[in-house]
Amino acid sequence: MMEEPIVATVMLFALIALGEVISVLTRARIPMLMTAMLGFLILTWIGVFPENILELSTLPALGAILIGPLIVHMGTLMRFSVLKKQWRAVIIALSGLVGALVLILDLVTLVFDFETAASGVGPVSGGVVALLITNETLTNLGLSSLIVVPVLVQSFQGVIGMPLATAFMKRYGRTFMAGEWAMQEKSIGFEEPRGISRFSLMKNNTIKLFVIFLLGMLGVIIGDLTGIHYTLFCLLFGILALNFNLLPKSALESANSFSFMMVALIFVIIGTMGGITPQDVVTNIPAVAMILGLGIIGIIGGGFLASKLVGWHPYKGVPVALTALIGFPGDYLICEEVARSETNNIEDQNRLFQELVTPMLIGGFITVTTASIFIATFVMSLI
Repeated sequence: MMEEPIVATVMLFALIALGEVISVLTRARIPMLMTAMLGFLILTWIGVFPENILELSTLPALGAILIGPLIVHMGTLMRFSVLKKQWRAVIIALSGLVGALVLILDLVTLVFDFETAASGVGPVSGGVVALLITNETLTNLGLSSLIVVPVLVQSFQGVIGMPLATAFMKRYGRTFMAGEWAMQEKSIGFEEPRGISRFSLMKNNTIKLFVIFLLGMLGVIIGDLTGIHYTLFCLLFGILALNFNLLPKSALESANSFSFMMVALIFVIIGTMGGITPQDVVTNIPAVAMILGLGIIGIIGGGFLASKLVGWHPYKGVPVALTALIGFPGDYLICEEVARSETNNIEDQNRLFQELVTPMLIGGFITVTTASIFIATFVMSLI
């Protein structure tokens, strides 16, 4: 029965729905994505899910092509006036990576060896591309036995990073709501009008979706031509489309398409846990645990110090540094969950969400999409 695509899809969808229920009941203390990823892993291990369940469900194939359009959508959340203030997020994100880099390369090398330490640095700094660079180098050097280390680090870092970032963000949310937002004039509506574009055709959802996908396609093509990760171009196109009034704010939401596309992408993220066996975890757990532990300490320490330096509340800055462990779409999803759990009305929820989401997205692009590639390339060249 599981061979039917609709059955396989519903089984995976049930994990996401369960994660949402648990997130609501725990007031976002247990993020939805963490429940879905761990649930997928455990159910695969005990044989409830067949190993090829992702292949049986055709939705992950769709999700793989939605990354570009979704990143364009993220760009339509960011006005130039907001982006100008995000240089602090860049400093905090990079400082967290420096902290992780120093601790892992120094201490893991002492306990294990430099090759083991280096194999974990790229994945800890975030990103599938960094993982691919690491694995390719290890294979070329005849160190294929170490490949499972970066794979495990990449697979479990989000499971650990999401509840940590959520805990900091929830505390900041309470501080923000009690302080800065409480002092705002409640009579002034926060949410800017949606659906505003200088082109009347953009009122048509089909045309709007076409433009979003077109910009995503252009981002992928230019990324292939330049060697620069395509998500950076997709983000840029989304920002420009919003600020020059080609697309409205929150473009996919205004086209009534965001929720389904995000679910399809989550199917892809869940799939990153596939292929991990209990034996892999048991054999490599000492090295993986040390890399993750030191990486998290370094990221939090670097993020905390940088937050103090640039004048941000550490509860706001540390989650930005932790985006190295989370990446997209986890960084976006936990912002939604925290804003929902810490507010009582839609106006406050929108205000808190906007306060959280822009620095988190910027931090994720700095760590996962950009810096992790340079770090993985540089460190692996030292082996």
